Amino acid sequence: MQGRVLGSLVEKSLSTPQQYPLTINAVVAACNQSSNRQPVVSYDEDTVAQALQSLKDMGLVRFVHPSHGRSAIRYRSVLHEMLAMDDNQQALVCLLLLRGPQTAGELRGRTERMADLEGLRDVEETLERLAGGDDPPVERMPRQAGHKETRWRQRLVSDLVAPAPPSDVGDGDRATAIHEEASDGGRSEAAALRGEVAALRSEVAALRGEVAALRSEGGLLRQELDDLRNRLGD
Repeated sequence: MQGRVLGSLVEKSLSTPQQYPLTINAVVAACNQSSNRQPVVSYDEDTVAQALQSLKDMGLVRFVHPSHGRSAIRYRSVLHEMLAMDDNQQALVCLLLLRGPQTAGELRGRTERMADLEGLRDVEETLERLAGGDDPPVERMPRQAGHKETRWRQRLVSDLVAPAPPSDVGDGDRATAIHEEASDGGRSEAAALRGEVAALRSEVAALRGEVAALRSEGGLLRQELDDLRNRLGD
């Protein structure tokens, strides 16, 4: 649920920026559309609202309160701000959120409306950059038996419905899939911790600003008090 909501927000920010950020109705429609989604879902407004709040708590979504004649709260992804992503990187992560694990070739064919990736090598190099560093947002999956290409998956949230394994997959690969599913809880916890850290940093920055403002105000009050004392002394 969180993955579908976050992916839908990122997709609309790249493909239809003139309609962004989105109202709750627009987010629901984006989540439930049948194109470029796997699986197709039918979320109601309450379900999407809960996911948005959860993503906000993780530091991945921001609520934009009404202004300039608007009457409804709108929602926007801050994934690019949190992880310093460019449009090409966002597009690839977005597709992994919306459609689950995919090969680089599949991703290349689905990014035209959102990114400017010149070819398969560009996709692969962008994925490799995303997968580098500590706690990366994407990772390469183990190669499946009978498949030449490896697939990639996102690591931001773990609530996506994984596609059923092919019928010809052996027991060893099923065991691998079970192991991967068991590790999802750890990824979800890591994502939640990243969100908590981001929220705490934001709170600390806000508190520092308040302290600076109080110090400035205190300085002005001391100056006024000194001036008053001088006048009374005269």
